[in-house]
Amino acid sequence: QVQLVESGGGLAQAGGSLRLSCAASGRTFSDYAMAWFRQAPGKEREFVAHINWSGGDTYYVDSVKGRFTISRDNAKNTVYLQMNSLKPEDTAVYYCAATTAIVVVTGEIAYDYWGQGTQVTVSS
Repeated sequence: QVQLVESGGGLAQAGGSLRLSCAASGRTFSDYAMAWFRQAPGKEREFVAHINWSGGDTYYVDSVKGRFTISRDNAKNTVYLQMNSLKPEDTAVYYCAATTAIVVVTGEIAYDYWGQGTQVTVSS
């Protein structure tokens, strides 16, 4: 089992920044690739960003490329999502998730463990 706990959400103005963290416990953190998903009100949960086990490979949905950065610190068992140039359409509950898949996967079904989510609200 892997337990994931997100933090860092809150209210930001358009153009501002937030940094989300996801602390993992349980099994060996570096055994897992990690991702961030988000779910806006009335919409399905969508993939945002992925990082491989070492942190050397990342992948983003087009809508956040150049604005968001995913990173991880395996010594701290933590994955981060730095969000810059925030837009109102970034408003959502953000979830981190863990997968043992060795290729980039964007579908929810591929992820074995999920956090409880953290709310991000961007005002215009």
